[in-house]
Amino acid sequence: MMATDDGMVSTILKEKLHERGESHDSPTYIRLHRAISWLARAERESGDADSQFIFLWIAFNAAYAQEFEPDEETRKQLRGFFNLLLSLDQERRIQSLLLQKYSGPIRTLLENRYVYEPFWRAMREHDSSDRWKESFHASARKAIQALLDHEVREVLSVVFDRLYVLRNQLLHGGATWNSQINRSQVKDGASILLELMPIIIDLMIENPDERFGSILYPPSS
Repeated sequence: MMATDDGMVSTILKEKLHERGESHDSPTYIRLHRAISWLARAERESGDADSQFIFLWIAFNAAYAQEFEPDEETRKQLRGFFNLLLSLDQERRIQSLLLQKYSGPIRTLLENRYVYEPFWRAMREHDSSDRWKESFHASARKAIQALLDHEVREVLSVVFDRLYVLRNQLLHGGATWNSQINRSQVKDGASILLELMPIIIDLMIENPDERFGSILYPPSS
C-alpha cells in the first residue's frame, strides 16, 4: 500500500474507512477506527523503535482482541484471527511480506533467545539443565522450515509468539528504553508490524461482511 506525501499509510486507511463506514457493523467500525488511530501514532515514531513497537501492538490489539483470556485461549483466538485474515487475503499480501521481504528479519527473530519464553522461564526458575536450548533450536528449525515451505499460518503463529514475549518485556518494564541490549528484536519487531498492520486493517475494511466479534470497552452513550 502506497503512503501519502507525508508518509502516512494510516491517512489512506482512515479515508477508506470513512468512505465505506456504512457497510461495516458498528463494532467493526470502532475496532478499525481505533486501530488506525494507533497506527497513525506509531508512524510518527520513526526515531523511537520502542515507542513505535508499543503503539503498533496496541493497534494490533484494537484490530483483533475481543476479551482478555488466559495465554492458551489467547493463542487460539489469534490462530482463528490469522486463519480468517489469510482466507481473505486473495492477493497473498501477508505471504509476500513475511516470506519474501521480511524472511531475513524473521530468521533473526527466530534465532534470538531473548524473545523465547522458555529461556526466561529457565532463568527465573534457576534451571541449569539447558532443556530450553533443545526446545529453542527445535522450534527455530521448525519455523525456518515453515518459511521455506511457505506455510504462512505457522510462520505467523511463531512470529507472534516471539513478538508477544517482546511485548511483555517492554510493557511490563522488563527492558530499558533505547537499550542496546535488545535493539535488534525491537527494530525488527517494529518494522514487521509497521508493514503488517496496514495489510491487516485494509483486509478488514475490504471485507465488511465478516464479523470480527464484540469490542473491548465499547464507547458509552
